Amino acid sequence: MLWGIPLRRSSLWGGGAGEPLSVESVEDGDKSVPVLPPEPAWQLALGGLPHARAWLEVQRNLGLAPRTVEAYGRALADYLAVCSREGIDPLSARRADVARYVHHLTARPHPRGRGVVALSSGAGLANATLRQRLVAVRLFYDHLVEDGVCAANPVGRGRFTPGHAFDGERRRGLIPHFTPLPWIPSDPEWQRVLELARALPIRDRLMLAMAYDAALRREELCSLATNDLDPAHRTLRLRAETTKSRRGRVIPYSAATGVLLGLYLDHRRTMTRQRGPLFVSESRRNLGQPITVWTWSKVVRRLAERAELPRFSTHTLRHLCLTDLARCGWEIHAIAQFAGHRSTATTLQYIHLSGRDLASRLTGGMAQIHAWRVEALAQPVAAKEAGA
Repeated sequence: MLWGIPLRRSSLWGGGAGEPLSVESVEDGDKSVPVLPPEPAWQLALGGLPHARAWLEVQRNLGLAPRTVEAYGRALADYLAVCSREGIDPLSARRADVARYVHHLTARPHPRGRGVVALSSGAGLANATLRQRLVAVRLFYDHLVEDGVCAANPVGRGRFTPGHAFDGERRRGLIPHFTPLPWIPSDPEWQRVLELARALPIRDRLMLAMAYDAALRREELCSLATNDLDPAHRTLRLRAETTKSRRGRVIPYSAATGVLLGLYLDHRRTMTRQRGPLFVSESRRNLGQPITVWTWSKVVRRLAERAELPRFSTHTLRHLCLTDLARCGWEIHAIAQFAGHRSTATTLQYIHLSGRDLASRLTGGMAQIHAWRVEALAQPVAAKEAGA
């Protein structure tokens, strides 16, 4: 009840980690009056430190993506919660206090596992998560130092002067940096996914095909609009504001995906004839409304559960496509342009994952070694025949 008016809870918004909180509305006769959703818990945790909210506001005003600002906010709220439990004043924290926070992060169990067995075991906080949390804390203290609130940044940065490994200054970061290769399914596992995908609705089948064909990120896929399509040339236009690197690009898709696209557009007309977002909701409550990234994530999660591949995610399709391009012999700069990478250093992981360079070098090297051994084995026979 709110002011004597019954409340009605809508499940338009999810309540999971990283999702928007639920929205409530009040019924007053035939009218439905929306009520603003409650403030997320991580924002409430920042309420006691005005500097934290001010820093996030600066990041928002600088044009950072909303999800990046949210990730920074959650990481900073986690740090402040640990400081509160440990009796640490965040404004006067020293490097030893930050090290205690790092210890909390490394000892904290993963919600889906009890202990770290291996880097790829799925248990324990991922190395990238640990570093992301610490990056937010470091940037926050950079802001405090610039404003004159703190004299120095207790997080610091790992520094290494090239060529001075022995007599120069060398400092490592608080958290070691691991760079594991992305996981991709094997051929039998991918075939199992494709077999199960045949039973999906046409919208989900098209999204799966486009995500693989064009190596699209989750946000890029869900942000596609009808005017981003060029069926005549079978290309997609990715707008700069929807990409992670803020670089627009044009990506082709296959003829098979073009057939699925035609079927889906016919199906889409039964729900809405308006131009705008390409992929729309098919539920009765949100019929014709733009699909959210959370809806797509749930579709892929259910598919992964049926295929018994818990590591299969929306980003796996991108990893698999880029790895297949490397296996086909694409040049590294072409793969980087196709993927929208800022640096070819990011693209190199797919070259390593495909094993293309190592395989070619091994083949060439073994061919020379094999020829030399055959020649060496043939020499005694030739000498014996000559002596006879």
